[in-house]
Amino acid sequence: MKGKEARKKEAMKHPDKLGAGAKKRKSLPAKEKVGVVMSEFKHGTLHSGSGAKVSNPKQAIAIGLSEARKSGAKIPKKKAK
Repeated sequence: MKGKEARKKEAMKHPDKLGAGAKKRKSLPAKEKVGVVMSEFKHGTLHSGSGAKVSNPKQAIAIGLSEARKSGAKIPKKKAK
C-alpha cells in the first residue's frame, strides 16, 4: 500500500490541461484531496469547472472541500451570515 506522501506525489503528476488533475485526484482519500488541490493551486495547474485557471485561494479551498464532500468526507457547510 502506498504511503500518504507517495499518493500525493502521484496525484500531482499530470499534464497542465483541463480535467487532468481531477482524474488523478479521484483515487485519493477525501482527507488528502484538499491538500493536493491547494498544492495544484500553488503550482498554477488548478482549473475550475469552466476551464479557467484558478487565481483566487478561496476558490481553490472551495474546490478542494467540494471534491472531499463528493467522495464522502463529513465536512460541514459554511454557516450563513
